[in-house]
Amino acid sequence: MDMPALPLTRDLVLIGGGHAHALVLRMWGMKPLPGVRLTVINPLPTAAYSGMLPGHVAGHYPRAALQLDLVRLARHAGARLILGRAEGIDRARRQVIVPGRAPVAYDIASIDTGITGEMPQIPGFAEHVTPAKPLDAFADAWEVFATTAAPGARIAVVGGGVAGVELALAFKHRRPDAAVTVYEAGPEALALLGPGARGRLRAHCARLGVRIEENARVTEARAGALLLEGGRVEPADFILGTGATRPADWLPQTGLALHEGFVTVSPFLQSSDPAIFAAGDIAHLAHAPRPKAGVYAVREAPVLFENLRAAAMGRPGALRLYHPQRDYLKLISTGDKRAVADKWRLPLDGKWLWRWKDRIDRRFMEKVHDLPAMPAPALPPEIAEGVAEALGPKPLCGGCGAKMGRAALADVLAAQPRAIRGDVLSEPGDDAAVLAHGDVRQVFTTDHMRAFIEDPWLFARLAAIHALGDIWAMGGAPQAALAQVTLPRMTEELAARTLAEILDAAGTVFRAAGADLVGGHTSLGAELSLGFSVTGLAAAPVGIDGARPGDALILTKPLGTGVILAAEMLKAAPGDVVAGALAAMDRPLAADAAILAPLAHAMTDVTGFGLAGHLINLCEASGTAAEIELSAVPLLPGAEALAAQGHHSSLLPQNIAALAGRIFAPESPRAELLYDPQTAGGLLAALPADQAATAISALAAQGIQAVRIGRITEGEPFLNVL
Repeated sequence: MDMPALPLTRDLVLIGGGHAHALVLRMWGMKPLPGVRLTVINPLPTAAYSGMLPGHVAGHYPRAALQLDLVRLARHAGARLILGRAEGIDRARRQVIVPGRAPVAYDIASIDTGITGEMPQIPGFAEHVTPAKPLDAFADAWEVFATTAAPGARIAVVGGGVAGVELALAFKHRRPDAAVTVYEAGPEALALLGPGARGRLRAHCARLGVRIEENARVTEARAGALLLEGGRVEPADFILGTGATRPADWLPQTGLALHEGFVTVSPFLQSSDPAIFAAGDIAHLAHAPRPKAGVYAVREAPVLFENLRAAAMGRPGALRLYHPQRDYLKLISTGDKRAVADKWRLPLDGKWLWRWKDRIDRRFMEKVHDLPAMPAPALPPEIAEGVAEALGPKPLCGGCGAKMGRAALADVLAAQPRAIRGDVLSEPGDDAAVLAHGDVRQVFTTDHMRAFIEDPWLFARLAAIHALGDIWAMGGAPQAALAQVTLPRMTEELAARTLAEILDAAGTVFRAAGADLVGGHTSLGAELSLGFSVTGLAAAPVGIDGARPGDALILTKPLGTGVILAAEMLKAAPGDVVAGALAAMDRPLAADAAILAPLAHAMTDVTGFGLAGHLINLCEASGTAAEIELSAVPLLPGAEALAAQGHHSSLLPQNIAALAGRIFAPESPRAELLYDPQTAGGLLAALPADQAATAISALAAQGIQAVRIGRITEGEPFLNVL
């Protein structure tokens, strides 16, 4: 007998996507701890690796080469990734505060948020100086400048430490025409290096034309200039600040013991609160203070991983000690694929050091990029005929990719009896039931889906938006909703936390739509799934049966959620592509419907059967055909590339088979996306051609990038893709 799925009993929350946490996620995927629900909170789906930043600035690495993909790492670890910025910890309630969503509960937490550039209290600094940290924002600003600045641009680096000089050399290599100057307030730049390494770096600056000014204290930053002590004005088209750094400004409110704003940790990487750990630049090693350097974060990761596991198991005696090395090898690039080394004040110099540094950096990135595939559970030795075929070659998708195929569903529904009540105006198979109440029409729909992301809060938002789609597609005003929630097996406390997140997220969506979430039903099962039954009111519901030849077809969201979510399950979708898909799904359709419903002859939302399937449904109901311009159909960034790589939703083959003989389309990855099942997709409206431009302009005024993709034509129900 198979062992039943073990219940979840502890919430472990990683705050920040720094180097140590990235490695913890990798190790967790290799050795998960049953019973722990792992969460990572970070503002972006990726985090920049600091070791390769100077090489990227110099033009040696593309941006993608230095990005830690937290989406892939989270999927590998079985963790939920919350794309948000933590701004507080309520230790009494054991909650992490993330603006814009419900608090995230924890039993054990770890902080690895990195540090940001400290903007000195100098007039104009915040407005006119780009700090070197956070790295992503700096890299974005530099790329714009490096590719657009006029020849002879002037670059100023404020701060003559190792970071400032290394980046100045990288600037000069990328833009040899630029005048690059480093301004150091003290008497000596590179003061923390040994004299040999310091001399060699200064020699490289002289060789490449990077000027260093010492005793050059900046007193004001202006648009296009720096003002130095003594009144001298130095022109500057790009100003980089590499001085002091600072931790997050919300840490003092946590009540944790801090040292100069950084979280004080014990040799176990434990803060003054035993339930909270910290690592990387944000941590102050009280027992062995060290400078802020990525090498310590990398070496802390295995100890942090073991200690988080021990804390989750309730074994404080199993915590490991972290012993930082006394010194570390500093490999400082010089922009032109050379490097200078400094350790124990013994300098080394040359191209071979760059190659060594490059190998070290690439090895680290390979470790977090090349995630080992965890083997799927083996089938029993004896199984019924057809089991392997029914499982298929890929995991079952969530969301609308997990629904029953169009053809099989249509066959079953065709056998159902017609309505027996006169006030039921719809037939089996319609997206929503239409009920008559005097002169008012009530629209009634239901939707249910298995989770496709690990975050219950975001999943609930998307499920609510998806369920409301049928109401909006019929031009209805949402009225009330009931929830059906199936939670995976977990303790009563974790179940209450999860349900609170779900109701908070869904309730926010329904209230914004003008509806009340009035109740529902909960149960425990094998996995998280969620559904909503929703009612709405419509004076004259917009159906799918009113399209007329000549009508324009307008689509209000790009396609591609199915293929992106399917690839994400296999750790194959880039993090920013997944984040883009989630953001598209997270946009409700209320404004779309308010503009289109008064004009539309027919309208539907694009969901599980894909654009092609839902358009054929509309044509069948209206007795028309349709044609669309494939090049006009909007796609989510990355969707076509993933389709070209062979990724697709588990529902895609049924969607294609269901339309055999009903569609003419070229064979291409882009055409394949016409069948892609959408979750929380857009509206597809057929409206008079002479009103299409006005509707698109009105939608654009609301920030909705709707597109005219084709038209309704005469003939038997058929879709011609041009």
